[in-house]
Amino acid sequence: MMIISEDLPDADTSVEFVENELLDLQCNYNAMISNTKHRFFLSLFFFMSGLSFSTWASRIPTIKSTFGFNEAELGSLLLALPIGSLLGLPLSGWLVSKYNSRVPLTVGYGLNAFSLALIGFSYNTFSLVVAVVLFAFTTRIFNISVNTQAITLQKRFDKKIMGSFHGYWSMGGIAGILLSTLLLELSISIQHHFIAVAIAMLLITLYSYQFLLHGDRAKTGNKLILSKPDPYIFYLGSVVFLCAICEGGMFDWSGIYFQEIIRVEIFTYGYLIFMTFMATSRFLSDVIISRFGMPKTYIMSAVFIISGIGLATIFPYFWPAMIGFSLVGFGTAAIIPMSYALAGASKKYSAGMAISIIATYSITGMLLGPPLIGYLAHAFNLRVSFIIFALCGALLIPITKMFFKYQKLSNEIA
Repeated sequence: MMIISEDLPDADTSVEFVENELLDLQCNYNAMISNTKHRFFLSLFFFMSGLSFSTWASRIPTIKSTFGFNEAELGSLLLALPIGSLLGLPLSGWLVSKYNSRVPLTVGYGLNAFSLALIGFSYNTFSLVVAVVLFAFTTRIFNISVNTQAITLQKRFDKKIMGSFHGYWSMGGIAGILLSTLLLELSISIQHHFIAVAIAMLLITLYSYQFLLHGDRAKTGNKLILSKPDPYIFYLGSVVFLCAICEGGMFDWSGIYFQEIIRVEIFTYGYLIFMTFMATSRFLSDVIISRFGMPKTYIMSAVFIISGIGLATIFPYFWPAMIGFSLVGFGTAAIIPMSYALAGASKKYSAGMAISIIATYSITGMLLGPPLIGYLAHAFNLRVSFIIFALCGALLIPITKMFFKYQKLSNEIA
């Protein structure tokens, strides 16, 4: 005897159900492929940004020798970087609130390539300063835009991916140092070096624009509120400022340190080992943070910075300096990605505006660090000036503790 249940769907309903399920699976698959593609090309921009910056930084000893600068004069040149960056502050904030981030990202990066070429072809100090200011100005606009894209894309993934983006920046830095080392060995001029990198940057920018995220402009929190500083942003800003002093100083002075203190002919060794361990740490940082949590990761980072600088300055020889620089690279790596991720959770500002404010602290520290080292080196010596990095590392510990205490209190009140 056949029993017919009213709960069983008829054939047409079953077919429709299966079609809907298949359609949902297809949509999910397309979204996954789309997000993967976005991540790839955004990672490519991070990589090329690191390559651009390390191309400039690894050739600073060449510029110093070409123009005959002493340490104080080189420090004054490097002061043009924070000036250019600060000039970009109001424009970058306006662009974040006015457009989707991919517009200032591509325009800023294209102009960054142009300014890098200008540095290579500068024929006097004035033109060099103008080119360096433009380089910092465009780097400022690009950095805010690319990190805004990264935070927006992070929300589409269940696992943490912010650390990997900054890891690709460091990988680009390593590639730039290796390229600079090779071209120094082949006696390739700085003009040919910089123009080749600039052309590669422009080509990648033109092709990759189509694969960047659309419609990520936030509807609220886009205006800078001029009032009493928000403690949440202030603490994070102070953390990245201290970290950036270490990063900026290592970027710009590691080559000089190995050239004048360690006295090796291929002066890019120190910069290379620093960037290698920074990249390694950034790719591992998401796992480390998941294992130990952000508060402990900040403290571990500070300890690595202090230990590394101590080793490199107390024992100014090749292998101790290499080990010391690697520890500093490992220590600085996770701090800025962690801080940017926390900034994106601000209750007062949109992700783009919060990053813009935090990036002001970061870039100011990164670009004030090098001239500070230059002036201290001129007044005392280069080994003594590097102690400023250890001091910054030590200050990270109490400031991060204050931040997490404030964050916990705010969450309890909310």
